[in-house]
Amino acid sequence: MASLAPAGDFAGGNDFQWCFSQVKGAIDEDVAEADIISTVEFNYSGELLATGDKGGRVVIFQHEQESKNRPHLRGEYNVYSTFQSHEPEFDYLKSLEIEEKINKIRWLPQQNAAHFLLSTNDKTIKLWKISERDKRAEGYNLKDEDGRLRDPFRITSLRVPVLMPMGLMVEASPRRIFANAHTYHINSISVNSDHETYLSADDLRINLWHLEITDRSFNIVDIKPANMEELTEVITAAECHPHQCNVFVYSSSKGTIRLCDMRAAALCDRHSKFFEEPEDPSSRSFFSEIISSISDVKFSHSGRYMMTRDYLSVKVWDLNMENRPVETYQVHEYLRSKLCSLYENDCIFDKFECCWNGSDSAIMTGSYNNFFRMFDRNTRRDITLEASRESSKPRATLKPRKVSTGGKRKKDEISVDSLDFNKKILHTAWHPKDNVIAVAATNNLYIFQDKIN
Repeated sequence: MASLAPAGDFAGGNDFQWCFSQVKGAIDEDVAEADIISTVEFNYSGELLATGDKGGRVVIFQHEQESKNRPHLRGEYNVYSTFQSHEPEFDYLKSLEIEEKINKIRWLPQQNAAHFLLSTNDKTIKLWKISERDKRAEGYNLKDEDGRLRDPFRITSLRVPVLMPMGLMVEASPRRIFANAHTYHINSISVNSDHETYLSADDLRINLWHLEITDRSFNIVDIKPANMEELTEVITAAECHPHQCNVFVYSSSKGTIRLCDMRAAALCDRHSKFFEEPEDPSSRSFFSEIISSISDVKFSHSGRYMMTRDYLSVKVWDLNMENRPVETYQVHEYLRSKLCSLYENDCIFDKFECCWNGSDSAIMTGSYNNFFRMFDRNTRRDITLEASRESSKPRATLKPRKVSTGGKRKKDEISVDSLDFNKKILHTAWHPKDNVIAVAATNNLYIFQDKIN
């Protein structure tokens, strides 16, 4: 696995910098709601990159091979396939519209020439097969070349159909539809390490599915109280362990994480481990409970650690230590004084995701003003970068950004009061092997890569 910075570090070393590679999407000022990217995910090899949007579409980009003429340039990602995954629906029993927005995409490990991915909206999960065709059959007996049926009485000789080469076609076809299992909105799907099962989580329940069986699932967590007025927390995210198929975690709106072992009981209402950091009573405020809600949880590739993202920070937990995180990184601590206005404009409820690099030595998460943050776990250095079209010239080096928190503002700093809270980076992805990152900024997908001088 590539480490974040082969020599030196990303936040100040002379030999490691991030540079612009590509940007996808229109430049229009007026962005259509349907075009806003809602999830980003590399496949296991990093060859394919999938995005889902609020219009129910999935766009897959494929990594092109590097050209011999320009060996210093890594290959680019170009559109490989685009398809409509979900359509808007209406629940007549509850008189509710079901949005087509893609909440999550998860790739399955590749077993043959085709690729498979799971995509979900609020209610329905679909398994898609993405395959290539570069040949077509010709010379049918019962139909003409244009597809019209021939009169059987006019057929005087039999011919053997042959496969003829044709232009490459990429087809996306739904192989399985997993529906009617969630009363509440699905917030997570996660493929298990046995590659046969996956889990899906909504606000109050987690279900375990077999990839071949669509008409039933096992309910493995149910936190719904008998009386809904007694409801104190909801499930915010869930993920399977990368190596142990019996272990999974789920996070809650109270800032806690529960690790469950499916070997212990069929219904995992009683957790095996309970991760929670004690709250400092001196910093308690009206917003404490809201900002402690966990918006994302991710196991490290090694399976030893897990990372959680709350509103203001990212925490890394050792699975062997439940009472406090081993690392805490402040993402935008300067917003603590702005929580009142962030509550009024609903930004305080934004759900930021986080991701590991391939070697678990660095983590990345988003912020406002199209800023995203990276933290080097070895050197404890951090950096703030910006996804913007101003720095979108090929191979342009990304300049670190700084936010001034008061007092005199330095030349290169941006004031907290001038941050644009409508521009937010909620979804990011890191290539599993290389220093290539994908960052979703509203309707644009930015791809950055390392630049080693």
